[in-house]
Amino acid sequence: MDIPEPLRHLIVIGFALLLVLLRVDAERFGAAEYDEATREGHLPSLRRRMAWYVLGLGFVIIIVLAHPAPHEQLFLGPGDRVASLVGGLAFGLAGTAQAIGFAWLRYRHLRLPAVGSYPGALVNALATAFIDEATFRGVLYGLLLGAGINPTTANIMQALLYALATRLGAPGRDRYMLVLTVVIGLAGGWLTSATGGIAAAFLGHAITRFAVFLCTGHAGQVALRGRETEDIERRRQTPDGWQVIGTRGD
Repeated sequence: MDIPEPLRHLIVIGFALLLVLLRVDAERFGAAEYDEATREGHLPSLRRRMAWYVLGLGFVIIIVLAHPAPHEQLFLGPGDRVASLVGGLAFGLAGTAQAIGFAWLRYRHLRLPAVGSYPGALVNALATAFIDEATFRGVLYGLLLGAGINPTTANIMQALLYALATRLGAPGRDRYMLVLTVVIGLAGGWLTSATGGIAAAFLGHAITRFAVFLCTGHAGQVALRGRETEDIERRRQTPDGWQVIGTRGD
């Protein structure tokens, strides 16, 4: 069955909106920045996380099949392979450096998480980076350019929409991740435009996201200063040189 081109574009727009809504709802699925234990120690449901990954990947595949030129107009391809590899690695190195720098300034050490959490965190970093880049630096950026918007303006628009979709600017959340998200969006958009595909942005984003996890112990929900678990426990400890000689009521 030959689908008319106008209908194909409508299908793409519809599934692009579904991808954005899926990103907004990542907290409900316990995916992306929300793939970590709650304050009560409860881990996100594996089934829900997998559902988020599968839905995101499925929506992207539908867009690739529906759009008449997904690689050329929506950047849903590797682009220039050499430039993508070099650009992605450079992006990843910069992202790793800033993660180490932030951890040193905030904690004075690398806050390495438990080794057993690495495989799940790696899967989350890869899946989230792919869905984010395909949605915002690929489909959304391509649609904005197709609407005749200036590339620089389109890049800024998709990066701001990306930051809003992550909800990292909500009250009570550290501004570090919000700023980092905007930078990832802008850098990813520039790399996508320069290389002709999302591969470089995906590679750099995935490396950066996993580096943040390794350095801070968080998938993206970095606690405010002084509110990490060890900070709270430290405040509850008896100061050095003090002795507890009894309890009230003795």
